[in-house]
Amino acid sequence: MKKLIASILCACMISSLLIGCGGDGGNAATNEPANEPANETETDDAATTEQAADSTGSTGGGEVINVWAFTDEVPGMIEKYIEAHPDFGYEINTTIIATTDGAYQPALDQALAAGGADAPDIYCAEAAFVLKYTQGDASQYAMPYADLGIDVPAALEAADIAQYTVDIGTNGDGNLVALGYQATGGAFIYRRSIAQDVWGTDDPAEIAKKVGPGWDQFFTAAEELKAKGYGIVSGDGDIWHAVENSSDAGWIVDGKLNIDPKREEFLDLSKKLKDNGYHNDTQDWQDAWFADMKGEGEKGILGFFGPAWLINYTMAPNCGGEAVGEGTYGDWAVCEPPIGFFWGGTWIMANKDTQKAEAVGDIIEWITLDCTEDGLQYKWANGTLNGEGGTKDAVASGTVMSTSDGSVDFLGGQNMFEAFVPANQFAKGTNLTQYDETINTYWRDQVREYTAGNKSREQAIADFKQQVADNLDVIVE
Repeated sequence: MKKLIASILCACMISSLLIGCGGDGGNAATNEPANEPANETETDDAATTEQAADSTGSTGGGEVINVWAFTDEVPGMIEKYIEAHPDFGYEINTTIIATTDGAYQPALDQALAAGGADAPDIYCAEAAFVLKYTQGDASQYAMPYADLGIDVPAALEAADIAQYTVDIGTNGDGNLVALGYQATGGAFIYRRSIAQDVWGTDDPAEIAKKVGPGWDQFFTAAEELKAKGYGIVSGDGDIWHAVENSSDAGWIVDGKLNIDPKREEFLDLSKKLKDNGYHNDTQDWQDAWFADMKGEGEKGILGFFGPAWLINYTMAPNCGGEAVGEGTYGDWAVCEPPIGFFWGGTWIMANKDTQKAEAVGDIIEWITLDCTEDGLQYKWANGTLNGEGGTKDAVASGTVMSTSDGSVDFLGGQNMFEAFVPANQFAKGTNLTQYDETINTYWRDQVREYTAGNKSREQAIADFKQQVADNLDVIVE
């Protein structure tokens, strides 16, 4: 997978709406947290979405709905909605600006503040910065879903939406203003052949008992794997998202920097991995990390932590094959992780000043809450959004996943929804802040300095605090 870097932001008018890869799995940029190297979960086919651009698409109506996004994924979904509802009667003007180099948020902020006919009616935010738009500095622009004509309590219950995504999308007044369309609760994704070699089984229920619950059990498994010449994960980044999103509190509490004990423990977990040779000491989103997905690293690696999007859009394109028996394709399975967590996701919002609330509500409800076979959720889960045979993905609705077939060849025929439905229930969304994108980068850099032996534990923490104090409007004690 090639690293995509958009160095020049352009504003181009094109004649047709970009169609998102959707359930066919070509683009996972919406899932890649912005604190990671920019949008590296994309495939080469999605390169066009990394060119920040304004695009205008006509659906043959008279009035206009403005949509802002950072990839073509959501605009593509909206085009599918319009195809299914030919009497919709609105034109869709789409602005796509990549998150590369932090370009999307300032442009969106300016458009929301300016208001007027060109202001976004629908706009998107990803996990790394969504709280800014639901509960933080820009939350005043979001319209409650109830004001869009959506019966929120009934719809949430019927769709069985995971609580973490509801928590993230709820504003300070207790009103739901955003939901996602994907489920990003995490599982442990492991090599069947390695599990068989070490423990004599690749059964997900049994492997879950080997690697968890809790980190003590995880490191017991790491030692057993080491004895057979394997690593348990590729690098410390593989456990970071599980650590980060299972913490009890976020980086900011009452305006002050807070280092949750579970996040501070990452220093010790990372060092234990490195000092004992339990991983290949790779850095996520780098070539060596991808090599471990192919089984071509220094030593064989048991697994990775992640949601379904990591499987579909990162591991599958980097496994060294496209069919069972090629590379590591088909040699994977998913099980319950040592601790519950989520990673990534995109939330969809409506502007409180939109003059098309009913139409906007219809689109958002179809994408995030509709549980029928005609809704986005069902089509996305079953890989039929762009026709039969597309990539199946975990979706926001537990109801849809429980009635869908999540069996995929990449996982040896396993129904991945059996793992990802409960995974969503274990995830929590109360530990995010609007500063996570920046603070996570500072923290992980300092942890790497510590585990490499360049700094003491105390110095790494002190330098982390200083970085936050110097660069963010946060009280540091």
